[in-house]
Amino acid sequence: MANCNNCCSVEENHDHSSHDHDHEHNHDNSKLILGISLAIFFLGLIIQYIFKPSWFIDHQYVRLAWYGVAYVLVAFSVWREAFDLAKKLDFFNEFSLMGIATLGAFVIGEYPEGVAVMLFYTIGEMFQDAAVTKAKGNIKALLDVRPDIAHVLRNGNFETIKPHDVAIGETIQVKVGEKIPLDGELISDKGSFNTAALTGESKPSTYKLGETVLAGMLNLENVVEIKTTKKFEDSSIAKILQMVQDAASRKAPTELFIRKFAKIYTPIVFFLALALVVIPYFFVDTYVFRDWLYRGLVFLVVSCPCALVISVPLGYFGGIGAASRNGILVKGSNFLDLISKVNTVVMDKTGTMTEGVFEVQKIETNLDQKQFLDYVSALEKQSTHPIAKAIVANHPSELKAIEVEEISGKGLKGKVDNKVVLAGNGKLLHHFSIQYPQEINDIVESIVVVAIDGKYAGYITIADKVKADAKQAITRMKALGVSKTIMLSGDKNTITQNVAKEVGVDEAFGELLPEGKVEKVEALKQNSNQVIAFVGDGINDAPVLALSEVGIAMGGLGSDAAIETADIVIQTDQPSKIATAISIGRETRKIVIQNIVLAMSVKAIVLFLGADGIANMWEAVFADVGVAMLAILNAVRIQRMKFK
Repeated sequence: MANCNNCCSVEENHDHSSHDHDHEHNHDNSKLILGISLAIFFLGLIIQYIFKPSWFIDHQYVRLAWYGVAYVLVAFSVWREAFDLAKKLDFFNEFSLMGIATLGAFVIGEYPEGVAVMLFYTIGEMFQDAAVTKAKGNIKALLDVRPDIAHVLRNGNFETIKPHDVAIGETIQVKVGEKIPLDGELISDKGSFNTAALTGESKPSTYKLGETVLAGMLNLENVVEIKTTKKFEDSSIAKILQMVQDAASRKAPTELFIRKFAKIYTPIVFFLALALVVIPYFFVDTYVFRDWLYRGLVFLVVSCPCALVISVPLGYFGGIGAASRNGILVKGSNFLDLISKVNTVVMDKTGTMTEGVFEVQKIETNLDQKQFLDYVSALEKQSTHPIAKAIVANHPSELKAIEVEEISGKGLKGKVDNKVVLAGNGKLLHHFSIQYPQEINDIVESIVVVAIDGKYAGYITIADKVKADAKQAITRMKALGVSKTIMLSGDKNTITQNVAKEVGVDEAFGELLPEGKVEKVEALKQNSNQVIAFVGDGINDAPVLALSEVGIAMGGLGSDAAIETADIVIQTDQPSKIATAISIGRETRKIVIQNIVLAMSVKAIVLFLGADGIANMWEAVFADVGVAMLAILNAVRIQRMKFK
């Protein structure tokens, strides 16, 4: 039987098939033992209260033996847990409370009630196990996508080995129906892949020669070959799995409080039950030990903290599972708690609200166009910025840039073919005191202004596209009560304002350096009433992601630094998932609060009635096991909810 204190730890999915088989075998045995105990128990009740034969009614030892067998079958594992914890000097826990209460019931001759408490407690624990297994379903499914083999080209032949043993730069082959084992560059002409393991979206995606493909993608059409660019432990799928496994260690404040509360609450309850039995002896004239012991036992059963200790972590775990099913990785229940309180969302523009896939629109130069593009492309090859990639894709250059220097927030400087080339925004040329036509500043599109050997040489305009669900994302956030939406960008202010107007953002600020974004968020944090979430995808967003209360990274195209710094990762790159994450966080928190209120209120009522001698052991069973089962049912509701 599971310890409810540990019921929500994430299981590592190593290759332990024999262990899984043993676990299933033991689980089946537990069900069989429970079934036999239930049969003996109910048959005893029928004999005792319907047929009433003298051999059963008049002989207490017969009833003791009968119910004793039913009790031992289910109580053995509870007492074993209690003794194991006692060895660790943990004397006050749900196992010891149940054990003492049921043993006490046998001492005073209430055999059916003693068995009933243990039976229903065991059923509750099995019910809990089933709920936890269901809650882990989405995460276990994610763990199951880990690729097992890699076909690597060595000595002219493809060898099948473990992905961990493949080096960077080796060629691997992926057959139809197999998962890509490592991140790499497609060296086949094209391939079609199912990316559900990484993004939660099962729609096939087509990749072309030279494009990056990720471990965990499922090959759908033809045999493809890939040149690996990362080791397995650094691959996207390995990082996602690590995030999922680490999630259980980051607890929400509510969950941490409940755990601390249970550790203090349980011994207090034990001594209160003891006091309920002993103290009335000195004040009640008609004191009957058996009656007050019965009240004390009822008190013990009612006060067991299982409903709280089980349902609160289960609620959060269910929320993490629901988020995972929607393509959102939450790195811990504390972040699920925090996002439920978010009222200000700050977003990066490029790659977050826009596609981040740029295309060259216009080339204007006073030089030979090919020569101009050769120089610019050679320099931009040294950058990972989407605009740089667009220029290189439009016109690959054979030239090589040297002494390349990135000037933060302005652009690049380097030498190409013994000429000093500058490529960036107007600020870059202004920084080097280079004159250029001022009408360039009025161009709305993204623009790369170029100077060669200290003279203006021309410009290239680049276009980006707003994501299809960007406007819907802002609308949904506002509908959820997010009071302020802000967009920050290093791009031209005119472009930033146009995008902001198109999607419906409240405020927008363009032409910001990375430190400018930090300053804006720090200014917002001066208002203690604002709970800020920042959404970004680039390496320059990492400082702001770390600074905000909740950092959200766009995981599909986002940089490793952004993904690792963020608290929540949106695998689908859809801004509308920001609202989905807020919805899941709020529903999870609502369910957790409902469970706490339900458990505490029912227990308080039955504790009072039990101490007054009104409630009996059957009511105590409902107040403990019944409430626990109701709380579990409430907790697993989130897994059935549909989120947009």
